[in-house]
Formats: sequence, C-alpha cells, structure tokens
Amino acid sequence: MIKNLIATILVFLSCVTGFTQNPKFIDSLHHRLAMAKDDRSRIHAQIDLCSNYRLGNTDSSVYYGQEALSLAQKVKYPLGEILALSFMSITLGQVGNLPKALEMSFKALQIAKSNNLEGVTSPTLNAIGEIYIVLKDYPKALNYLQRQKKLYDKVEINEGFGYALYDIGNVYEETDQLDSAKYYELQALEFFQKINREEPFVYKTLGNIEMKLGNPTKALGYYQQSLQIAIQNNEHRASASAYNKIASFYKLANQPDSGIYYARKGLEKSELISHKKTIFEAATLLSEFYEQQDAKESLRYLKIANTYKDSLFSTGNIQTIQALVDKEEEHQKEIEAAKAKYQEKLKQYGFIAGLGILLLIASILYRNNRQKQKANKILEATLTNLRATQSQLIQSEKMASLGELTAGIAHEIQNPLNFVNNFSEINTELVDELQQELKAGKTEDAISISNDIKENEEKINHHGKRADAIVKGMLQHSRSSNGVKESTDINTLCNEYVRLAYHGLKAKDRSFNATTNTDFDNSIGKINIIPQDIGRVVLNLINNAFYAVDEKKKRTGNGYEPTVSVSTKKNNGRVEIKVSDNGNGIPQKVLDKIFQPFFTTKPTGQGTGLGLSLAYDIVTKGHGGELKVETKEGEGSEFTIQLPNQPS
Repeated sequence: MIKNLIATILVFLSCVTGFTQNPKFIDSLHHRLAMAKDDRSRIHAQIDLCSNYRLGNTDSSVYYGQEALSLAQKVKYPLGEILALSFMSITLGQVGNLPKALEMSFKALQIAKSNNLEGVTSPTLNAIGEIYIVLKDYPKALNYLQRQKKLYDKVEINEGFGYALYDIGNVYEETDQLDSAKYYELQALEFFQKINREEPFVYKTLGNIEMKLGNPTKALGYYQQSLQIAIQNNEHRASASAYNKIASFYKLANQPDSGIYYARKGLEKSELISHKKTIFEAATLLSEFYEQQDAKESLRYLKIANTYKDSLFSTGNIQTIQALVDKEEEHQKEIEAAKAKYQEKLKQYGFIAGLGILLLIASILYRNNRQKQKANKILEATLTNLRATQSQLIQSEKMASLGELTAGIAHEIQNPLNFVNNFSEINTELVDELQQELKAGKTEDAISISNDIKENEEKINHHGKRADAIVKGMLQHSRSSNGVKESTDINTLCNEYVRLAYHGLKAKDRSFNATTNTDFDNSIGKINIIPQDIGRVVLNLINNAFYAVDEKKKRTGNGYEPTVSVSTKKNNGRVEIKVSDNGNGIPQKVLDKIFQPFFTTKPTGQGTGLGLSLAYDIVTKGHGGELKVETKEGEGSEFTIQLPNQPS
C-alpha cells in the first residue's frame, strides 16, 4: 500500500516539476477545482495551481497553496499539508523569501515524519537543498539533495530524479569539484533526453564548468543553448539566468556593449517574475559595465543591486534562519528528552523484572546512549558547519559592501577636476591676451600675463595630483585581498583609511562633521602584513568611531565636539594601532559580545553584526596579533590592534 502511494505521488510530481506556464493548462486546473466532488480532490487541484503558478504569478501560487493547506488541516489530511507546504516553499525560495521558505519545508518534514510519509517529500528536500545552495551551505544542501535522489533509486519514473541530479551537480560546480559536477550534469542531461525534455539549467551549469576549466568558447555555446531552450519553454527564470551568464562572458571578454545588452535582457526577464537573485546579478553586472562609461547609470544600477542584496541576505533574514536552526535544535532536544523518559521507564521495569532483565535493559540503554552521542555529534557538527558557512557568507557580503565607500569618494574627485577645467579655460584666454600684448610690443604686460599662466599651471598640476591620489586610494581600497603579506608602511595605510572613511561618510551625508587627530610613530618603518585586510580592519574601526561620535552629536547637540583619533607606535616588539573616539562608549552588559558573530549594537539595516567578528579573525588568525577594546560608557572607546613587528 505504501509503495503504491509513493509511486502515485511521484507520478503526480512529474506533472509539475518541469512545468512551463501554459494558459490552457491553467484553465483546465481551474475547471478541475470547480468540478471537485470532495475535499481531497479540491486540495490536489489547489496544490497543482500553487505549483503551476510559481513561475509566473507568485501571489496566486501562495494563495492556492494557503487554501490547500487550510483545507488539509481542517480535514486532517497530512499528505495535502506536506505537498502544500512544499510547493509554497519552492515558490517563496525562488523569489528570495528564504526564511519563510525554510520554515515551511522544515514543517513539511516534521509532518511527514510524524505520519510515516517521508517517501513523498521529494519537493520538500529539493526546496531545502536549493535554499542552502543560495546560502552557500553546500554540505547541508548536498545532504538534502542526496536524500531526494535516494527516493528515486528504486522508482526512477519522473523529472524529479533529473532535478536531483542537476542540483547535486550544481553543488559540486559551486565548490569547484568540477569532475563530480560534470559527471552529475551529464547524468541529468542523459536522463532528461530519455524523457524527451530539454532542461536549460543543466546547460547553464555545464557552461559554468567549461568556463572554470578554461574553455570560454565552449562555455558560451552552452549558455546560448540554455537561453534558446528557456525561450522555447517560456521559462523566464531560466532565461534571466542564461542572459546574465552570457553577459558575464562578455564582461570577461571585454566587450561591454554586448555585455550591457544581455545584462539588460536578464534584468527585464527577472523583473517579470520578481526573481531577486537574478535581479541582483543583472543589476550588479550593469553597474560594473557602466562604471567606466556613465557613473550616474552605474550608481543607479548599484543601488538596485544593493536593494536586492539586502532583501536576500539582510541581517533580519540571517537571524531568522539562525532562529529556525535553533528551533530545530530545540526540537531535537525534546525528542532526546522523550527518549530519556522512555529509558527511565525501561529501567523501572528492569528492576521489577529481576536481575536478568536488568542486564538486558542495561545493554539496550548502553547501545541507545551510544547512538544518542553519535547523533548529538553529527548534529553539533552540522550546526557548526552551518554557522561557519553563514559567517563566510556575511564575511563575503561585508567585503563586497566596502565597495560602496569608493562610490561615495568618487564625488570627491569632481572637486579637483573642476579646478583643472576652470584654470585650463582661464589659461586659454590668457594665452590669447599674451599674444595680443606681444604683437603690440607691450613686454611688461606680456611678462605679467605669462606669470599668471605659470601660476595657473601650477594649480592645474596640484589639483591633477590630488585627483590622482584619490583615484589610487580608491583602487587600493577596492582591490580584493590575495592573502599574501607585503611590505607596508603602516602609517601611510592608516592615514589613507582615515581620509577614505571621512570623505566616504561626508559624501553620503553632507551634514556629517568630526575632528580627526593623527599621531604616527615614524620610527616603525615598513612591516609585513596583508595590507587590504588590515586596511579593512582599520576602516571598520574608524567607521564605527565616526558612527559613535555622530550618534552622540545628534543626541547632545551644540557644545559637543565629535573627535576621532588614530595613532601608531612601537611597544615591546609589537606595532600598535589605536582608534579612539569620544562617543557614548559601549555598555558593559554587551561588551563581552562585540566580537561574536551576528551581534551588533547598531539599528537594523546599519550593520550586519559581523564587522568586529571579522576584524578579530583577520587580526588574530590572519596575522597572529591581538584586538582589544577599552571603553567607558558615556565618554568613549579605544580599540587597539597589536601586530607582530616583522620588518620587511
């Protein structure tokens, strides 16, 4: 009976997994719903509508999913609850509502486990696997996708098996295990061909693999094939992804016009279905393409990208996901508590039954205890891996967000360029006057005009060098770290990031103002560090200091002078960098938590809570140093970076 039920559900899933939205088919589902004679038939019709609306009409998909879920709960039909939650999870995951999608999937798995219906959880496992791929928690993603694939090991009858193979290959591609990735993608391709279906995402991933293998021409062929199939199938999400991949190819090929064309097409398709991930990818590409051509357009697309990046990976989303993980952990603890209670009963029965039965029960308890310890170790390792992956994700986003600062400083370049343009125009006029005076024989007037021209040329040279220094600072600031230590002048680095931080904040908020003091020990010389990483730590501390004094200024008003000081010195064989402020200080009750991941004292939207955690890792793990803080509530804070003095 159970096997027949599983086979029936797998056939049902084959009708919805690879669906492309067809108005006639949608109409037939509405007719089926209207003609349903019983609650279960009505529930399955609503689930079909939920699944089939997911690619083109998210609101309708969620609406019919909720209708199916409510009715299934009312008539106590667990199979309907599982499928409704699963397909709503897929829909919400595709549009970027990862916390809600993950919550629904976990709930579906719990219902399935309680009712011995694990065999119908293929869409649930696939939804969770794809969510963890987005979160870059690849071990967890692989675990759920392998569980999905295992459901089809004995019943290989529908497209769900092909999508399990595809997503497993996708995990291996993103983790650069290219041989395994290619194996699974070719397996998926062969399977889809057997059932006369072309899946565009398989070709896209094959293109990614060839690109990483150094075969760009072959990669482009796969991307174009993916796009052609997606257009034929009317699959907007696949089309958007393919357009973005082709745009990325032309970016690497340094063909911006072609890249802009495909990135715009990708953005257009993404917006049709409100698909956040591909909107973010397309907007990011367009911002990068326009960076050298049109700064205004570049900034416009950068704002779009940041909006969708925050929507996907905001602090609130990450904290909600962490809460779901904690909830699952608590659920596991409750299960263990129930087991312990049951074991206690076994002990009591053992004492009553006699010594012989007691020995038998003791043996059972020992075995169960060992199993519980193994389960706890697996659970702890899994949770540790999830937190580490989340930390890497936020670290990546934190590094990427530093690029926003350089966009602000770009405004500072305009000032010296204006001087250069103005003095150049004045010199042109003075040269004309000089020629007239020379023709008229007025030597003294000509000499006076030539002196003016010389002074103007000196000013042009001065402001040109000023613009050059700003640009070099921006390039150095935005350069990715290669993890290699370099001989670095720590005083120059600190001075540069003081200037970058101040002008960056000033560019974003013209009302911002603060006094900056510097005191650098010139005897330090150059030391071996990773300059980009230490620069980011210093920038993080300076930005936090500016934030603290600005907040105090807003609360205190006139009479308060916001001040941030940065100093360096040698101390007992180490180099110290100190960043201090006269802000409000850090409350003692949170002082022990400031270096912990996911903790922040800033309001929502103004900090991810991982800035100091990341800074601490860079200083301690990356450089063998120390990061300390001294603070007095209401008076200010001082952060001290201590680095080994390793002269170049």
